[in-house]
Amino acid sequence: MIRIEQLSMDLADFSLNNVDIHVREGEFFALLGPTGAGKTLILESVAGVGPVHSGRIFLDGVEITRLPPERRGVGIVYQDAGLFPHLSVEKNIAYGLRYQKRPGKKRLDWVKWLMERLGIAPLAGRSVENLSGGEKQRVALARALSVKPRVLLLDEPLSALDPAFREDLRNLLKELHSQLSLTCLMVTHDFSEALFLSQRAAVLNKGGVEQCGGVKDIFNRPASPFVAHFVGMKNVFPACGENGQVRVDCLNLSMPSNGCPKPKYAAVRPEHLLLLEQKPVQDNKFGLFPAEIRGMVDYGIFCEVLLDYQDQTLVAAAAKSALLSMGLDAGAQVWVEIPQDRIHFF
Repeated sequence: MIRIEQLSMDLADFSLNNVDIHVREGEFFALLGPTGAGKTLILESVAGVGPVHSGRIFLDGVEITRLPPERRGVGIVYQDAGLFPHLSVEKNIAYGLRYQKRPGKKRLDWVKWLMERLGIAPLAGRSVENLSGGEKQRVALARALSVKPRVLLLDEPLSALDPAFREDLRNLLKELHSQLSLTCLMVTHDFSEALFLSQRAAVLNKGGVEQCGGVKDIFNRPASPFVAHFVGMKNVFPACGENGQVRVDCLNLSMPSNGCPKPKYAAVRPEHLLLLEQKPVQDNKFGLFPAEIRGMVDYGIFCEVLLDYQDQTLVAAAAKSALLSMGLDAGAQVWVEIPQDRIHFF
């Protein structure tokens, strides 16, 4: 559906470097990465409102690199909604339809259906200046969908919303993607959003693609230390592997490399570290060692636990209730177990 080939641009303080991305028809695809990674530049290049210094962009097999925005058949929703303040809700939504050749009644029926489906029909005659953030984003989404775009582009559409509005709009996006068979390309720095909405994603860093693939595969099998930290796999250690075996010297571990030919790193998610009050009776378990709790970060239901082992710092995640029941706090000595099947090599 969308094919981006060797997309590059050189700006005053940033470069986008030979980006290749393919979004399939009917797919929800996320562009992930921290602020300044190049995500929005790629989205705006697809929309036709950003510069393309080299490379090509195709939509349905047709090159659109130099086409003006209005001829691309895309709709876009920005983080700040970008509504016309002098127009009512209904007129904002219908704005893009004024150049279409569909009969007036069909256009009006489609606008009314969108307003009903997005829960904003009662707001039709109101000024957009008096709407909440969540209402404005629903209007912006309806406006983008009003032209029945071949591709829906979403630039951080949820990031400026309060948690309740964010959850409502996230659920609505998922429902509309399925109901209307939309092809969506979304920019976000929030991996949990990508996990909920997307089938596949590309993780960007400093203008290049670090990893591209299924969202769950990226989450469980990051391909670089940067991607590992981005998806929350905070325990990354140097490793040395050959002949099907790998050593993680800083943790005194040695094990099979699980098919990874020459791993340079071993990584473990915080929630996969097991904390034990006492040394198990069966103390010959793999990946078992003592550590001291340096501190805890309270996230409400769960806590991140910072652990010191020799000269290494590890991060575990555990339910707050479990930590309270064990009476664990900063300075406490614990035993840590790393299940062998939870270690990822790359």
